Amino acid sequence: MLQIRDLIWGLLFAVCAAAIQVQITPTQGEISVGESKFFLCEVVGDAKDIDWYAPSGEKILPNRPDIFVSRSDETTSSLTIYHANVDSAGIYKCVARNGDKEAQATVQVKIFQKITFESAPSPQEFNEGDDADIVCDVVSSPPPTIIWKHKGSRIQVAKDVRFMIMDNGHLQIRGIKKIDEGMYNCEARIMARGEIDFKMIKVVVNVLPTIRARLSEVNATADTDRSALLACDADGFPEPTVTWAHNNVVLETGNKYSLSDDGSELLIKSVKKVDEGDYTCIAKNKAGEKAEEVSLNVFVKPRITYLNNQTASEFDHQVTLTCEASGDPTPTISWSFQNRVFTEGEQASWTRPDKYESLDRNIVVRSHARVSSLTLKNVLFTYAGQYLCTAGNSIGQDNQQLYLEVRYAPKILGPVTVYTWEGNAANISCEVEAYPGASVVWFRDGLQLPSANTTNVKIYNTPTISYLEITPDSQNDFGSYNCTATNVMGSESKEFLLIQAEVPSSPEIEQVEPFSSTAVVKFEEPDSMGGVPIIKYRVEWRLPGQDWTGKEHYASDDMTAITIVGLKPETTYEVKMSAINGKGEGESSLPSTFKTEPVRYSFTISSETPPPIATTSVALKGEPSAPILEVKVQERGNTLKVNWIKQDDGGSPIKHYLVRYKAKHVSDWKPEIRIPHNSEYVMLSGLDWNTEYEVHVVAENQQGKSEPGVISFRTATDPTTIPDAAVGGSGLGTGAIVGILIVVFFLLLVGVDVTCYFLNKCGLLMCIAVNFCGKAGPGAKSKDIEEGQAAFTKDESKEPIVEVRTEEEQTPNQGGGPTEPNETTPLTEPEPAAADTTSTVVNLLPSTATNSVAESFSTAQSSPASESTALTISASSPTKAAPAKASPKNSPAAQSSPLNANTQPDVGPLVDLSDSPKAPPSSNPTPPVSEPVSPPSANADGPQSQPDTVKAPDSAQNKDLQVDGPAKDAPNAPCTDSTTPAHNDGKTVKDDSTKGETEVKNATAEVKTVPNEAPQTNGNESKA
Repeated sequence: MLQIRDLIWGLLFAVCAAAIQVQITPTQGEISVGESKFFLCEVVGDAKDIDWYAPSGEKILPNRPDIFVSRSDETTSSLTIYHANVDSAGIYKCVARNGDKEAQATVQVKIFQKITFESAPSPQEFNEGDDADIVCDVVSSPPPTIIWKHKGSRIQVAKDVRFMIMDNGHLQIRGIKKIDEGMYNCEARIMARGEIDFKMIKVVVNVLPTIRARLSEVNATADTDRSALLACDADGFPEPTVTWAHNNVVLETGNKYSLSDDGSELLIKSVKKVDEGDYTCIAKNKAGEKAEEVSLNVFVKPRITYLNNQTASEFDHQVTLTCEASGDPTPTISWSFQNRVFTEGEQASWTRPDKYESLDRNIVVRSHARVSSLTLKNVLFTYAGQYLCTAGNSIGQDNQQLYLEVRYAPKILGPVTVYTWEGNAANISCEVEAYPGASVVWFRDGLQLPSANTTNVKIYNTPTISYLEITPDSQNDFGSYNCTATNVMGSESKEFLLIQAEVPSSPEIEQVEPFSSTAVVKFEEPDSMGGVPIIKYRVEWRLPGQDWTGKEHYASDDMTAITIVGLKPETTYEVKMSAINGKGEGESSLPSTFKTEPVRYSFTISSETPPPIATTSVALKGEPSAPILEVKVQERGNTLKVNWIKQDDGGSPIKHYLVRYKAKHVSDWKPEIRIPHNSEYVMLSGLDWNTEYEVHVVAENQQGKSEPGVISFRTATDPTTIPDAAVGGSGLGTGAIVGILIVVFFLLLVGVDVTCYFLNKCGLLMCIAVNFCGKAGPGAKSKDIEEGQAAFTKDESKEPIVEVRTEEEQTPNQGGGPTEPNETTPLTEPEPAAADTTSTVVNLLPSTATNSVAESFSTAQSSPASESTALTISASSPTKAAPAKASPKNSPAAQSSPLNANTQPDVGPLVDLSDSPKAPPSSNPTPPVSEPVSPPSANADGPQSQPDTVKAPDSAQNKDLQVDGPAKDAPNAPCTDSTTPAHNDGKTVKDDSTKGETEVKNATAEVKTVPNEAPQTNGNESKA
């Protein structure tokens, strides 16, 4: 291979020895702006120099940074253009020289601009309502076609005048809205090259904040350590920031101010008056800012700042009291003294305190700004005391007191007459009012007391009262005494009289109210007390012509009645009274005559057991009689007045009345009310509307309580209750609605039960049809016959049907004693052959038959759930049959129990259970014969010439013959058409051991042979 190649190259050199050839690869080039590309110049022939020339004709030197030329070997040279730009375009030439031989080749380089997004920022934000200019600057060569898309659809500027594509490719949206926000697609296309590129630009529309103050004005109270809350709500996009400013100073969280997290709430702590003013809430975002003013009004509670005590002298021309107060709003100042209030513009007189008008104008109130003055003219000593200055505004009030001292001469007060008697000490009081305090001196006949000659006089002094204690020894000690008081303002004297006291006059008896053993004496006080208080009253009484009996009663305030006790009933007495004071007892009043009332007797009859004769006891009691009651309805219907009329008090005054009441529909009584003895009614208020009440009133004296006076009444209907008709009510009571619901529910149950009866053969109607009428549900019998499980058929005569079945196997209780039958016990045994069966005579033991019958009957009678009464007859083997001995007890049963065959053509063999006349006992009774039973193959509907008998089994084992039938009472058989007596509903067996006979009532039974392998699927198979 090497030799062939060398041969070829040798031929080429030989051919080209005379010429040089140059070839550039690639032959042409297209370069995108910014890209780099190289070209290879290959020379065929011997070339000494290979040079590259730029489009401008200049030789490209090797050291140029943008264009690089390199020669790899003697035949090749490369040209590399780095990061081409538009100026790099043109025709490049490669020249090869070898002496005077020269060859060249050219390549045209084209520079083009790819689609380039020079400026397409994302996101671009605009304010709502501005003309938005969405920038998308694209460069390429040739210039591209710009297409704008929004939400996947091309923007049709012809359809929406708000959109316009500018010459520079920008998208302009006039009056941009928040709904214009989203992603915009700026797509550039160059059709010549099929070039396409796009840029997704997110456009955000900022919304200028809106701001709203929650309260444009906020009120606060200063100096209460309370805070004020200013709040505003701002909205916008993006979420604006909220700041607060006051007096052009931005507020920040600190000791005085507290801002919420979002800045919407400004809390001003410990509000002062200087905090009052306008606060600016500023909301700011990229779209701009908005501000709202909130005014803070700071109110100040009134505070009295100046008030001083004053001193004046009586009869001065005037004195002025001054009170100053601060507060915002400006407080109103008023003055008060004791219970009198003085305000500006009002004038008052001490002589007419109820009216603030006075002709003498002694009191004047003047106010200016926050200062008020109270001027008192012609000062009197009564002006002295505490004056109250009150400053108030809408925020609160403040008050302080000042004391006005009035200096005045002594003034002596107190009663001037004092009563006493010889040997009884008395105090004469000299009460002195004076400022400054006064000294007091006592005189008698010009001599200062006490003197050397007076030993029965003593003086006691207090700051305001001087007491002169005198113990009269004789009449000379009574008379006039002088009290003189003196201070710096002057002196005053006053005469006091000490008078000899007298005994009181006699009281006047107004009325005597007699009872059986007591009397109440009503009287008036004596006209003259004798100068000293009455201490006691003496009451005396007697039978006419006998000695007086007396008793003293201590006097009390407003005492006008005294009760005499221990009197005799129906007796005439005289009574008189006298009054006693410290001096002594006065004269007695004129006697007054009265007669006591008879005693009311009450009889109590008590009976105790076991004494054979009731004992009767008579007790004398003094209880009052029950009061008579009457009710009066007041204006408000639930308030009533219960009046009572006093009856016999039982010989003793009524102490009080006891009232209790309750609503009749409740058992608890209201708390007992005690009414004074002189009351005649009680008011019962707050009662329930439209309610019947019962009231008991009991009178009580010293002997006990009366029987209660009873009255009942009903309160009025609540006037606020709206009748049902007025509101469109239905008028149906709760009971009627409940009744309707019960009827609807019952009808629904009946419908469901009827549906279950006809569809599923179940339900209450099914149970009634089976248990009371002996009928199966619709279609039940035909269904059982089709399945081969029918136990009986219904005869046209609608007679009760008796089912006879033969057992296949020994039952558990056949081992000994009579078998107790039930519904599932097989009654007959099927015969394998249906022809030529011989009659079999079975000797039945009367005792066995009787016992079986009795046992079966007792079971049916004792169990309410029993559905039938079974007659069980035990039969022995024919080979072992023997005559039974008759007994007086069992003979009637044996004679009434033979079973006779019935040869009627249309009815199967019947068991004659009718009541027949009982034959007398016989010494040789005829053995009973077993009832013929048709074999399974016999035709029950065809005529029978002779009855077939049941073939006894070969084994010696006894079998039971059962005759089943419903044992129901007469009321349960209304649906049968039988004309038998009331208890003849099927077969009823009675065992009367006392009579020694078994009564079987008439019934006809249709006998069917039921295969024992057929399961009993219907509870009606053994019922008629």
